[in-house]
Amino acid sequence: MDTTPRGTVNTALITAIVAVATIGGLLFGYDSGAVNGTQGGLIEEFDLSPTALGFTVGSLLIGCAFGAFFAGRLADVMGRRTVMLYAAGLFLVSALVQGLIDVHSWFVVARFAGGMAVGAASVLSPLYISEMAPANIRGRLTTVQQVMIITGLTAAFVVNYVLAQTAGNSLSEIGGLPAWRWMYLAQAVPAVVFLVALFFIPESPRYLVARGRIEEARDVLARLFDQATADRKIEEIRATFDADHRPRLGDVTRKGTIFLPIVWAGLLLATFQQFVGINIIFYYGETLWRLAGVSEETALERNILSGLVSIAAVFAALLMIDKIGRKPLLMIGSVGMAVTLGAMTWAFAGGGTDPAGNLVLGETAGWTALVAANLYVLFFNFSWGPVMWVMLGEMFPNQIRGSALAVCGLAQWAANYLVVQSFPWMAENLGLAATYAFYTVSAVISFFLVRAFITETKGKELEEMEGWTAPEAAGDAITPTTRIG
Repeated sequence: MDTTPRGTVNTALITAIVAVATIGGLLFGYDSGAVNGTQGGLIEEFDLSPTALGFTVGSLLIGCAFGAFFAGRLADVMGRRTVMLYAAGLFLVSALVQGLIDVHSWFVVARFAGGMAVGAASVLSPLYISEMAPANIRGRLTTVQQVMIITGLTAAFVVNYVLAQTAGNSLSEIGGLPAWRWMYLAQAVPAVVFLVALFFIPESPRYLVARGRIEEARDVLARLFDQATADRKIEEIRATFDADHRPRLGDVTRKGTIFLPIVWAGLLLATFQQFVGINIIFYYGETLWRLAGVSEETALERNILSGLVSIAAVFAALLMIDKIGRKPLLMIGSVGMAVTLGAMTWAFAGGGTDPAGNLVLGETAGWTALVAANLYVLFFNFSWGPVMWVMLGEMFPNQIRGSALAVCGLAQWAANYLVVQSFPWMAENLGLAATYAFYTVSAVISFFLVRAFITETKGKELEEMEGWTAPEAAGDAITPTTRIG
């Protein structure tokens, strides 16, 4: 089927919309990266044990799980843009509180609130972009979200490095505040930009149709394409919604198996993206490299290198995703991650300890770990990093898109939290080799799960996505209207 919209395409408006929406991805990445390099300050300020540090870092991810779930549901009630506006405001307040508060419990509350904003942005930005972009370039435009996530991460690494170098280290002061506090306060800048920019983009036409606001949806589509295309798309969109009720959470369920098959496929993508351990590199990269025996300055420099490698990989994915498809990229990524994680496991297994009990790697193992870690980041950001968000934004039918994203977003951030929360304990009690062996096995499993259960979505219009009609009985076979993908 020819998926290029008939008529004109307002490229300038679509580009502006994508640019604004993906600032949510920048916030997502920046907040994820900002904590990297602040662990020393958190431990000193709040006297944290390894478990308490894991909870303090991971409290953001608990908030992300709640934010992703409720944002997915609220997006069907209040609108995609409206919920993103609330998320931007919440992010701004949380950044200021994290940078200034000296009470641990309130710091955790602020981090949780910031997590709610990040979780909301993580699901709504790709959702919004997928509902605004033409099908033939939707993958590339949605992949820009991952570019912005990695750009945010890298920006946080660079800002943290500059602040630490300016102060002497992350614990020394700049303007009366420790450098690590400025690392949190700096998050306020992109939050303000996002909040202001959101006032200049329209609401999603799919949401407007779902709420019965047909003429508003027609006007948005006419601005995106032309009047004839808008009239045609209105009828196509209306046909995909249930005439008896507006979108609701119950639409994602299926008697006997809890969720529809398409939702299980989304859950698979959401959880295994985290089980391969990518955020250990991003959240604990500075701590990880210091465990490997390098200085704080060198650890922060390696974080920046990882970020630059990530950006290059996502740009490569952006060029390929609408050509070779989503599923091949996922499978390539699974193989690459399994090999590189295995190499890191080998490197850490050969390490020794110094008199203080710190891990020390030999020259060969140290270089193997560094090269493998950067290749691992490259494979992830060429595949699972952007492709998961692309597919979650586009793979679900209009009727269940918000609710399915709520469920999958909750699962994604819950898995993220479990991995991040467990890392300090696993590294201390099991060692880095055993920890990375777990991530290696997860990468291997992900390859076979993708091959068996994921169906290609490249080039399909959102109105062609299937899988929401639930069978009458638990034993019914999966029909063409309920197949995965």
